[in-house]
Amino acid sequence: MVEITGSSPSEFAVVRDRFAAQFDQGEALGARFTACVDGQVVLDLIGGSADLAGTTPFGPDTLTPVFSTTKAVMALMMARLVDQGLITYDTPVAEIWPAFAQAGKEPVTLAQMMSHQAGLPGFLPPAEPEIWFDPPAVCERLAAQAPLWPLGTGSGYHPITIGYLAGEVFRRLDGRTLGVALREDICVPLGLDLWIGLPDSEHGRVAQMRKPPAAPDLGQIDDIKRAAFLDRGSAPGGRGSGDWRRMEIPSANGHATAAALARLMAVIAGDGSLDGRAVVSRETLTALTREQVRGPDKVLPFDLIWAAGLMKNTGSNGLGPGHQAVGHYGWGGSMAMADPERRLSVAYVMNKQSVHLVADPRPVALIEALYASF
Repeated sequence: MVEITGSSPSEFAVVRDRFAAQFDQGEALGARFTACVDGQVVLDLIGGSADLAGTTPFGPDTLTPVFSTTKAVMALMMARLVDQGLITYDTPVAEIWPAFAQAGKEPVTLAQMMSHQAGLPGFLPPAEPEIWFDPPAVCERLAAQAPLWPLGTGSGYHPITIGYLAGEVFRRLDGRTLGVALREDICVPLGLDLWIGLPDSEHGRVAQMRKPPAAPDLGQIDDIKRAAFLDRGSAPGGRGSGDWRRMEIPSANGHATAAALARLMAVIAGDGSLDGRAVVSRETLTALTREQVRGPDKVLPFDLIWAAGLMKNTGSNGLGPGHQAVGHYGWGGSMAMADPERRLSVAYVMNKQSVHLVADPRPVALIEALYASF
């Protein structure tokens, strides 16, 4: 029987029971599930082990790699550029980054890029994995590359490249990297244990990850999916190494606690502020969460609705029953979501990864129980 710690008021007993059952049934090794209303934590469940040997408890200061759940954080940081008047979602990316106009990409707007419509989910021809540790080289390759499908014909999830594309736009407009700005403007002032680019001093707190037992099901494989996920250089090598943790990859290598993610997502679930501190305006929140494209994704084997960097609720992508809910999942099962109708934000992190690309059954079950508890 795994001890469950944290904060668990009696009205959420069913959520706690489901969380505990996931350990008893071998579905989880170490995990944390946090829910906030109006930015304040109302439920925080912690259990299991932070290491594979089962000797280190998963605690309130355990950091977990959240992989693509980082994209929700990236989307909010890009929205801050819009809020500051440095760019609009309708601005062509090439106005900020002239080299991006190559190979027919000059019409691509920030909104289209953030909603995975730019046609750059990976490299064609393939690159070596080492390229990911050289951001200028990545950006040079992507700027020169032609879209892998005709622009305006739908989305194709950019698993890692979107972080470099957004990061380059951010750096050109703000002067800092996205990870540094996140730390200086958001995490330090608001006390959020959330990082894109993890300093060596924090590496000892990172949970060890147990990789999925199999590769995810991508459906019928084609050149687009191969470039995004399956080529040798479609992802950085050494994930989990010190070099990976130190890098700033805003699409893929965030490290966080569930509490920090849930509190940050409260900005989107509420009025754009947290603890009385303005993060983005209501007007920008509306623009951030506005639908940009829907339909069959060319990389993920699902029908999706993309806002400017966030998944909108389709009813089947694990974001709960809220019609206005938005969020993102990460490789192996982590997730973060915001439901503005209920002013509710939720995050789930874990170190036993599953094969599910979205709607991992573990957080889905917890979210279902959470809504039933209100």
